[in-house]
Amino acid sequence: MTRPIVSYTVAPSLPKELEFLHTLAHNIVWAWDHELIELFIRLEPDLWEKTQHNPVQMLGMVRQERLNSASRDDAFLAQIERAAQQFKSYMESSSTWFQKTYNSVEGKQIAYFSAEFGLTECLQNYSGGLGILSGDHLKSASDLGLPLVGVGLLYQQGYFRQYLNADGWQQERNPENDFYTLPIHLELDKKGNPMTVSVDLPGRAVNAQIWCVQVGRVPLYLLDTNIPKNSGSDRTITAQLYGGDREMRIQQEIILGIGGYRALKTLGFRPSVYHLNEGHSAFLSLERCRDLMHDQGVSFAEAREAAGAGIAFTTHTPVPAGNDFFSPDLMVKYFSTYHGELGLNQHDFLALGRQNVDNHEEAYCMTILALKMAGNANGVSKLHGHVSRSMWQSVWPGIPLENVPIISITNGVHGPSWISRDMAGLLDRYVGPRWREDGGDLTLWSRVHHIPDEELWRTHERRRERLVAFARTRLQSQLESRGAPPSEVSQAAEVLNSDALTIGFARRFATYKRAALLLRDSERLMKLLTDKDRPLQIIFAGKAHPHDNPGKEFIRQIIHFERTNGARRRMVFLEDYDMVVARYLVQGVDIWLNTPRRPLEASGTSGMKAALNGAVNLSILDGWWDEAYNVHTGWAIGRGEGYTDETLQDEVESNALYNLLEKEIVPLFYTRGADDLPRPWISKMKGSMRAIGPEFNTNRMVREYTEKMYLPSLDRYTARTADKLQRAKKLASWKSHMRDHWHSVKIAEVTVEKQEYLKVGNAITVRASIELGDLKPSDVSVELCYGSLNAQGEIESPKVALMKSAEKKSGSRIQYTGTITMETSGRLGHTIRILPHNEDLDNPYKQGLIVWA
Repeated sequence: MTRPIVSYTVAPSLPKELEFLHTLAHNIVWAWDHELIELFIRLEPDLWEKTQHNPVQMLGMVRQERLNSASRDDAFLAQIERAAQQFKSYMESSSTWFQKTYNSVEGKQIAYFSAEFGLTECLQNYSGGLGILSGDHLKSASDLGLPLVGVGLLYQQGYFRQYLNADGWQQERNPENDFYTLPIHLELDKKGNPMTVSVDLPGRAVNAQIWCVQVGRVPLYLLDTNIPKNSGSDRTITAQLYGGDREMRIQQEIILGIGGYRALKTLGFRPSVYHLNEGHSAFLSLERCRDLMHDQGVSFAEAREAAGAGIAFTTHTPVPAGNDFFSPDLMVKYFSTYHGELGLNQHDFLALGRQNVDNHEEAYCMTILALKMAGNANGVSKLHGHVSRSMWQSVWPGIPLENVPIISITNGVHGPSWISRDMAGLLDRYVGPRWREDGGDLTLWSRVHHIPDEELWRTHERRRERLVAFARTRLQSQLESRGAPPSEVSQAAEVLNSDALTIGFARRFATYKRAALLLRDSERLMKLLTDKDRPLQIIFAGKAHPHDNPGKEFIRQIIHFERTNGARRRMVFLEDYDMVVARYLVQGVDIWLNTPRRPLEASGTSGMKAALNGAVNLSILDGWWDEAYNVHTGWAIGRGEGYTDETLQDEVESNALYNLLEKEIVPLFYTRGADDLPRPWISKMKGSMRAIGPEFNTNRMVREYTEKMYLPSLDRYTARTADKLQRAKKLASWKSHMRDHWHSVKIAEVTVEKQEYLKVGNAITVRASIELGDLKPSDVSVELCYGSLNAQGEIESPKVALMKSAEKKSGSRIQYTGTITMETSGRLGHTIRILPHNEDLDNPYKQGLIVWA
């Protein structure tokens, strides 16, 4: 290709009356506001679709005559004026939730790091649920007024685009994004040059320029290594999301974590709290330590106490293989110099990412690094929190499962981004417009029952009709691209029935999600699909990872099943699943199907989006559905049973799925009254919306992160960094002392006050002689753990009572006493444990120090 000697950026020539459109196009607040989107659609509807809903590119393509005409259109100008006032009011509001609730927290910043962000369809910087969640997190942070800034990478090719060959096998293509026609801009220095950061990789420095996406009130900064000063290979570091080999992955994660931290410094940000959304950015924790060591002249141990206090970590992966691991050789190659800057030898540096610190062959795990370095950590549903505690229990040997320091904050979705305009209008009229900004208000969502059945049903039917029309158009395009004969292309205009019960299944085609479970009994499925009186139809969509051949085989099976007689018009696979396809599906289907192999679904959020639009969930009790399900919200496949035989599991759960469809779901949908309304079904829709709406949204989620993680982290970080890190230094010294002398802590003797017969309400006194060695009583917490015993003689859900120190015995032994009151009858028991104690500890279990009687 020909290379230019000079490059420049050309902006559209907008009449003065339309200049607000340029401002609006570069702040994707429009992506979750139907009124703002309407401005661009009204200006040039065909271009809006042609540019994949990209207002920046669209404004550059609108004919000058059309722009001039619009600038003289009084009605259009009035619409612009209203939008400008609305935009200004949103951006300058001083009465957001955060400002009203935590106005004393001023001048503090939270940084949110993620490898992908799904904000809107024209920004292909996401692959799936993790990115969509990250985007929704930023949108809700903006709505709530959090002082938050996002950081990620900007991928030249994004995630792959999917198409299928004639046999139904997934193929991938990687078109390049033109950043200069996207709603993003380069950050420039005072001289007008792009701002860059530099990160050392083996034998060279790699530079990245900084782009910004304005997400309402929240800026998102994205790093891009595709610049001339880098070598050809280094320019491709940010080429593809989740592309390349392990070496490419470690390079990306160094740029994200270390480069992202440096980018914020370069931009003038000094966040108190960093939120690592998954382990991809965990190297940030090391860079924050290195930075503190350099600025404050402290050791790594001291810097770690300060840095970790202000780091929150969210894990999303319920299987070990889903976490990032790097070989010891690869870590040594990329950090041979860096670990010296941290004052660590190679063994101690690698130990930060290992469960068994003395196993020199163990790979370095980014999740373990994040768990060890962060002050607090969470899973993304209640069930996933339990799974995560079980998975990572060995990081803290001896700690009971229930005390493993990983809490749960269940995911949510950003309602305004996913609710259809039709449904949003209905909610505005009957629930009240406050649902947009205060989505967690139970009293608001209880008003859903005020919506007349007929209005809700007709609104939902319109969305199903639009989904069917969209699916037909998309299918025709797919078939044409695939080289299908004209007769087959023309038949695509006749697939699906806009009045039929419609099931949606759309997600990553990872094998554990079991996309083909519904195909297991073809005879029963065909009977459902071809029922003339009560037809069922299914729309599939989703991508398999380029290296996941079993996932691709699931897609091929679906395509081949579609082609069988009778199924072609009742089953459709939509290629290249993205936010546009997702929006049509969640807004138009009647049933949202999810069939993961429990407990491998960390949370899942697509079912939440569907529920907000009136769809009803039909799912395995996994992830979020395990806590959302009841008889009023949808249907559960099974009862949360565990299986060791996957073939048996598939057989049992597919039968349960067919039974629900045949005996409950299809009959309920087609039970109509004299007015042709399926009132029992509508009642189910309302029950689902009423229960799921206030609980499973990102406004509730971000508030929970704020109150459980961000603000406690901020308090700890502020305390530990005051007075030149005095408390961090003392805590590091105290921990070192505890590790050196913990071996001498022993429970020498335990005695119990004898009673022949105990009744509920009686109390017993327990005494223990504790050997502390060189430690002081104030260094430890001696606790009674007691409760009911299970069949294995173990204490289930133990309660804890603090024991008090009494007189000192001979040598270093201390007498402790505690009291247990019998609150229930049955078989009970108790034991004693000793934990470290210090007022500056964020969690006593994280030290991995514990002694049991």
